[in-house]
Amino acid sequence: MNYSTFDFFNQVIDKDLEDRVAIYRLNRLREQIINFKLDAVVLFEPINIRYACGVRNMQVYSQRNPARYLIVPAEGPVALFEYRSCAHLTEGVVTLDEVHPASPIMPLHSGDHSHRHVQSFITSLKDILSRSTQNFGRIGIESAPTELLADTIKAGFDVIDASRPIEVAKSVKSLDELTLIARSVTLTERAMSVLEGYLKPGITENEAWAVFNKEVLATGGEYAETRLFSSGNRTNPWFQECSDKIMNAGELVAFDTDTVGIFGYYTDFSRTFVIPGKEATPTQKALYQLSCEELETNIALMKPGMSFKEYSQKAWRIPKEYQKNRYLAVVHGCGMTGEWPIISHNMDWDEVGYDGIIQPGMTLCVESYIGREYGEEGVKLEEQVLVTETGVRRMSSYGYSNELLN
Repeated sequence: MNYSTFDFFNQVIDKDLEDRVAIYRLNRLREQIINFKLDAVVLFEPINIRYACGVRNMQVYSQRNPARYLIVPAEGPVALFEYRSCAHLTEGVVTLDEVHPASPIMPLHSGDHSHRHVQSFITSLKDILSRSTQNFGRIGIESAPTELLADTIKAGFDVIDASRPIEVAKSVKSLDELTLIARSVTLTERAMSVLEGYLKPGITENEAWAVFNKEVLATGGEYAETRLFSSGNRTNPWFQECSDKIMNAGELVAFDTDTVGIFGYYTDFSRTFVIPGKEATPTQKALYQLSCEELETNIALMKPGMSFKEYSQKAWRIPKEYQKNRYLAVVHGCGMTGEWPIISHNMDWDEVGYDGIIQPGMTLCVESYIGREYGEEGVKLEEQVLVTETGVRRMSSYGYSNELLN
């Protein structure tokens, strides 16, 4: 694949393309199943299920009710165990060999009968593995109900966390995937433009954020994972969720999209604006320009073949007065949600840092948050980029605030 030609921007999106994406993703996962020396993975997390086979079913609900599951062997039949009466959702799906009703393995669904249904799950797992040619002697499981995980281990399975192979699989996108990602970004940018045009004194944060969400849903997007839209003194520290606060003229308003958009692909970029009616202050401009400097420096630094550790060591150094409220990481992966890798700040490396290589085909989000401890306001900026064979290409291109830059 050649990521530097950007041909993916011009492809027609049709069922053939979506089928190619689904097959690519399944093959990526199977490569990692073998690399991790596993016989199979069992997936409960709905975004992981969707990545591996392409089937969506009540994605948000299923994140807290892991009652449908997908068994993907290294070789052999790929089997989805779906909610009863939902098999019609799999019609035309090219990645599945078998579809079965899921056993009601959660105590919420089957109460004291759950143990019996967990044993039925184990029987199904053994049956599928008996038809696979691999025999590494261990499997990967993620997001499973507690009883199921414990009983699977008791049944003699050597189990590792399946999030490790699937996160590595998801990290490198195909050109067809990038076509879908680009469409998701474009439509999310349109929603942000509608939101920015709606900003005015006297409305609440919730009212403004609702305008963004309406546009996302109207153009085929799915949902926002977070409520990170805040104004005035609620922009510092970051991670204060959208509220009924009334926005005032001249306040900063900061927003992180965090949106599962069309085709299930995540659009994740951040912008900070000034509420119309008063000019931006010198303090606001200084915060914004520092955040821009951090973001642009770290985008320019990124190269294929660079290690995570080297990138962390060379990344823009946050001035001391802003370190306390720094963002959680310098960079994170982005695909169908926030993904691997997470590249930590150098000052956090010994505690949470891990190494790896920045590769062509990765879509990454470069982060910046600038706000003093106990300061009045802060600035959040973020850009979604594609790593190519020669550098990076921005996937998000929503402009900066001229008022805050000048």
